[in-house]
This record gives sequence, structure tokens and C-alpha cells, in this order.
Amino acid sequence: MITMSDKLLEIKGLKVCVEGKEILNGLDLAINKGETHVIMGPNGAGKSTLGYSIMGHPKYEVEEGSIYFEGDDITYEKTDVRAKKGIFLSFQNPEELSGVSLESFMRTSKIAVDGKPLKVLSYRKEMGKTMESLGMDKEYGDRYLNVGFSGGEKKKSEILQMLMLNPKLAILDETDSGLDVDAVKIVSQGVKTFKNKNNSLLIITHNTKILEYLDVDYVHILVDGKLVKTGDASLVEEVNRKGFKELAFH
Repeated sequence: MITMSDKLLEIKGLKVCVEGKEILNGLDLAINKGETHVIMGPNGAGKSTLGYSIMGHPKYEVEEGSIYFEGDDITYEKTDVRAKKGIFLSFQNPEELSGVSLESFMRTSKIAVDGKPLKVLSYRKEMGKTMESLGMDKEYGDRYLNVGFSGGEKKKSEILQMLMLNPKLAILDETDSGLDVDAVKIVSQGVKTFKNKNNSLLIITHNTKILEYLDVDYVHILVDGKLVKTGDASLVEEVNRKGFKELAFH
């Protein structure tokens, strides 16, 4: 039985515009603690818009509806407030930040989110172990954030940040895009390491590679800004067989 305390994220009737164009059109979604949800859909369906809207990107304007996190209305809260509440977004195309090392960026983020100082040496040690588990060379910690990183290393860097920040809700936007089979396995293992009964995952993808290695509770099909179908993990196979268009009209 699901109780109010189990509810993590609840979205009601969400309509979102970007530069005057409506992208999400009355979307409803509920995620409970311990659940893994997948959003799938064709390009341009609004998948990334949903992730950015949950995270509070100012470019994505909420026209109608509400977003609740642990019962609190965060519809118009700023991004940093949402991060402090425990929401994390892994970007589809991670930004490069020259002049700031990966370690410094992560340490600053951790302090900002937790609101308390941390012990540098123990943090470095923990970060080194986590990097090792992701197949990342420790020297990447001293390099500028994502500068000169391959596509795979950028994605691993995002998973590293997720593991070190340990949010309540992690939104992974196309984390498997551009990764080879070995990198997908490593990233998937990092995601599995993160997942427990008290946190949740929202995986946004149009591809099914990463899903082969994860335990999925719910799959949602997003077409033209609306969730048109919801099912269990077997819906992924249905997508592979029939495609999004056929599912949208049945």
C-alpha cells in the first residue's frame, strides 16, 4: 500500500511552453520512492522538456499545472532550491566548463546542496573509489569539467556526480546516447549502485540499450507532449516491435 510519505514526485496537468511554443500539454505523472520510471518517445515529443521542467530551467515556462516534490509545491521554485531538496538532472549534452576542475565543481556542488562543509581528503578518497568503479582514470578529477572529455567520459562524469551527490530523484536524460556497449554496461552499473528503496529514477530515452541492464517498474510513452501509454517493462519490447506511432493510436 502506497502512503503519502512514499510519494516523491507528483505532476498534475503540466503545460509547458518554450519560446511561446507549447511542448508539454497536460501531463500527469507520479513517482514513488524506490521506483524506476522510463519515459520513451520519438524525437521532439517533449522528453527533455519534461526533465528540464522538473529541474526548473528558466527557459521552460509552466503555463498550467503543478509539480510537487515530497508534498511541497515546487512548480515555480528556482533550480538551486530543487537541487537542495534532492533532485538531480543528468544532461543529454553535458556542458564544458573551462577553468574549473571536475573535482572542484563536484565538491562545490556537494557543499551547496548539503549546506555544510566537508572533509576534503575523505571526499577525494571516496571520489577516487567511485571513479574507479566507473572505469574513469583518477586524473580526470584534475581536468577542467568535461573539457576534452569524450562523449562516454562526459556521461560517466554525470553518473559520478549523481553518485557523489546521492539525490532523492535522479533524472537521466539520454544517458546512453552515443555510448558503446562496454560504456553502457559501466554506466548501468553506476545507476544500479545508486538505486535503493528510498530514492527514485526517471530515465528519459528513445533507445533501449541502458534498459537491458536495469530493473524498470514503469514505462511511459510520450508523444506530442502527452503520456499516451503506461505499462511495465514489457512495454519496452512492444516499442521495439511496433514503434511509437502505432502505440500512440492504440
